[in-house]
Amino acid sequence: MKSRRKVPARQTAGKRAHPRQVPGKSVRSRSAPRQAPERAELTDWDQAARWYDALVGQEGSDFQKDIIMPGVHRLLGLKKGDRVLDLACGQGVFSRFLSQKGLKVIGLDASEALIRHARSRSTDATKFMCSDAGDNEALAGEKFSGIACLMAVQNMENIQPVFENIARWLTPGGRFVLVTTHPCFRIPRQSHWGWDEDKKMEYRRMDLYASETAIPIFTPPMRTEGPHTWTYHRPLASYFSALNKAGLAVVDLEEWTSNKSSQPGKRAKAENRARREFPIFLTLVATPLKEG
Repeated sequence: MKSRRKVPARQTAGKRAHPRQVPGKSVRSRSAPRQAPERAELTDWDQAARWYDALVGQEGSDFQKDIIMPGVHRLLGLKKGDRVLDLACGQGVFSRFLSQKGLKVIGLDASEALIRHARSRSTDATKFMCSDAGDNEALAGEKFSGIACLMAVQNMENIQPVFENIARWLTPGGRFVLVTTHPCFRIPRQSHWGWDEDKKMEYRRMDLYASETAIPIFTPPMRTEGPHTWTYHRPLASYFSALNKAGLAVVDLEEWTSNKSSQPGKRAKAENRARREFPIFLTLVATPLKEG
């Protein structure tokens, strides 16, 4: 498809995927240099921060502006003055969006470099904190009416402690909205577009789904070696199980497709049909389970 573009996903808050920490059979770790005791260990996204900030910019990519941010704001169902946490906020693009809607926003990310970019691009009305969202001491005593995590959970090595913290941070009836690349149709290196010449139809080929898999992603993606981050593919059951174990119940699910269109051509009709049939994003809404 002429107009297809890969949506940047990124690893932020949550247990960081340093190369030496990556689990699983499909990847092998490297030894990392020892950090000086007085300095915090760099995350994968510290080294990618400048590239990612330039990619997202002040207002976000087209998919963020047109689909993801408006959709998450709608699903959060918050009113002006409510407190909301932008979990794995990166350089703060969604925090700024929420702040403009009159919400009281805190952005949390484990990358010091991305938090610096977030603060430089935002007003003092939006607060940013650097912390690992999987740390049980993070945001101690804080409560939020809504929590959002956009395009980052697939880059977290260990989601269980993150979900447990989310359950602790939410007020009764509060909503957690999670957006990820769709694990059924969008797996780096394991999902592809194909063309059926007989049916004149574009199809989606999946080479893997049920196995949890760690996949290195070079940053920028056009590289073939050097600095990289990690994407963690998980089947739907893994997300639902982890949320339930943390005391969160999924109350809504949406699947968002591309709003792009192909340029006129022999395959344009088939390409546009395929866009409508195969979602790019999976969105889950969860709330705290009622005690008793």
